[in-house]
Amino acid sequence: MPNEVPVGRIVQGDVLEVLPQWPEASVDLVFADPPFNIRYQYDKYRDDLAPHEYLEWTGKWLDACLRVLKTTGTFWIAIGDEYAAEIRVMMRQRATLRNWVVWRYTFGQCCKGKFNRAHTHLFYFVKDPKRFTFNADAIRVPSDRQLKYDDIRANPKGKLPDDVWTFSRVCGTFKERVGWHPCQMPVGLLARIILACSKPGEIILDPFAGSGTTLVAAARLGRRWTGVELSEQYAANAMERLRTEGAQPWQPAAEPVVRPWRKRQGPRKGRQHKIRPQGDLLAPPDDEAAGPAAATGT
Repeated sequence: MPNEVPVGRIVQGDVLEVLPQWPEASVDLVFADPPFNIRYQYDKYRDDLAPHEYLEWTGKWLDACLRVLKTTGTFWIAIGDEYAAEIRVMMRQRATLRNWVVWRYTFGQCCKGKFNRAHTHLFYFVKDPKRFTFNADAIRVPSDRQLKYDDIRANPKGKLPDDVWTFSRVCGTFKERVGWHPCQMPVGLLARIILACSKPGEIILDPFAGSGTTLVAAARLGRRWTGVELSEQYAANAMERLRTEGAQPWQPAAEPVVRPWRKRQGPRKGRQHKIRPQGDLLAPPDDEAAGPAAATGT
């Protein structure tokens, strides 16, 4: 059994055979985007298991990932509608759910006889609900109070993102698209997760490395990374992508311009909002904590 995690490598093989060879409690963050069992055409994996077979396999890789995850670690899982409920129930006795995030994507799948699908579920679990990493200030976004209402009560650092995230899918014409893998997530989405739930130098694991997006984001953000991939071709292509993209500096998307607060001159048109004098007790508004959210745990 290896004495350390193979950092900086994608191990080609079956996740159920590879991870048991790694030391326990050795990685800090796991992001798993497994096959959804919806008959996708992958290089090697068969994505059309019977439901009971798929769930049995799912339970095994969940346990394999949890075994190598540190007690203070974080576990994110991306999954579609078909098995989201089952995975939530399976994880109930295994870890603590912090958020059930919905990734709402543009350029969704067009359907003819039902509503178009434009989302994926992102489960955010921790092993220990009292000890984990959450870097609130690393992922803040401008709030409506800053952008729309010029409200003095707005936290100047911005607010934490809601639990519905909007990122475009990586479509075929996008510059980011690699072209050789059927499922590719946007780097920006993985960057938000890695920034929030890990520290520089910590180890990020993707047990279904696929196109390598998780590992590219980790490398660009100064984290150590490792992955497992069943397909020899996907593993080789992802490593080549890491050699070119992993060394690029991280450049977050441009945020909306936030105007500095200034006192309004004259009455506000339309609906009137009473601004209470400083010292009054205010309940935290729904969309923003009254003050900066403190990082919990480690």
